[in-house]
Amino acid sequence: MARIQVKHPVNLSTPLIGAEVECCLYCKGKDIIRAGHRHNKRTTVQLWWCHDCARVFSPHPAKGKVWPLSIILEAVRLYYLGYTRAQVAERVKEKTGLALPERTLSWWLAELRELTTYTYFRRELLSEFQPKRAVRTQRLHHKQTYYYATHYAKLWALLHEERNGAFFALRDFLAEMNRACPHGLFQGEHRASQDRASYDLTGTEIRASHNLACRVAGLVLQSVTDRRRRHDTLQRFMLATDSVTVAVEVPIFLLPEDISSLRTRHGPGIPLSTDDPLTGHVDFLQIRNGKIYILDYKPNAEKERPIAQLMTYALALSSRTGLDLFSFVCAWFDEEHYFEFYPRQVIRNAVTVSST
Repeated sequence: MARIQVKHPVNLSTPLIGAEVECCLYCKGKDIIRAGHRHNKRTTVQLWWCHDCARVFSPHPAKGKVWPLSIILEAVRLYYLGYTRAQVAERVKEKTGLALPERTLSWWLAELRELTTYTYFRRELLSEFQPKRAVRTQRLHHKQTYYYATHYAKLWALLHEERNGAFFALRDFLAEMNRACPHGLFQGEHRASQDRASYDLTGTEIRASHNLACRVAGLVLQSVTDRRRRHDTLQRFMLATDSVTVAVEVPIFLLPEDISSLRTRHGPGIPLSTDDPLTGHVDFLQIRNGKIYILDYKPNAEKERPIAQLMTYALALSSRTGLDLFSFVCAWFDEEHYFEFYPRQVIRNAVTVSST
């Protein structure tokens, strides 16, 4: 498992890992005593002897390494949700049995500062939004389980920036999905991720880059051993620690009458069926650069072209919020590649083609 090698200041002694444990890692027995130390390059690890199973154990799972990356990232995530260093250490101990020195957490925060851009917002919003108020999470049973979450503290801060003042309708929509999501629609068969609508991309610019989302994904996904948890782990980390992600797993839907209305507004070239509702869940919603970004994580992003899926998301959000498509940017990414395009440009091309 990959680790972050934290550069400790030379004037500080190495931290003691596992100074306090609750039980034996092997048999869960409580009759344990200290049994010396193991000295690594950057840490000293407490060894323990269990009288019940007669085994020596260390609470640190990887010889020669520091802390598991999954614990590091979870501690950082909790801190940016608004918990104090002491509260984070307490939660880590409850979950792992390991005593986390507060100065070790401080080193991790410093090491990851470039990737965790929520630092300024945390300082400004902490007095107004306690951790349990900052983020609201709702479990959605839409054939499979989705964890829809909105960061209301970050959303409040971003909407009060002058360039984002027109996006309060997005906040209202996100709140409405918390209060009264039409769950019955999501039991249907027509999902945006499976939509095969064909858009003419002639003249549409798809810009490629390697940005912060790629770097964060490259770090976070190293910590995931269960592939089924990749999306959820990345979503939870970005929602808590960056300065732009305001919601994840956002439920969206387009009704037949919505599609008819969109065709009236934009022209007849929108290639969507009006027979049944279309539904989906947006991986990430971000507000940055005066736009609303619709992001989808796609492994092997360079080989993917999820244009139809992202267009459905953009059209649905435009329909539900009343915001013009000009307000949205669509993107997909993985650890190495990031691609984005403007849905308004795609629609303009579709309308032009249909009228010729």
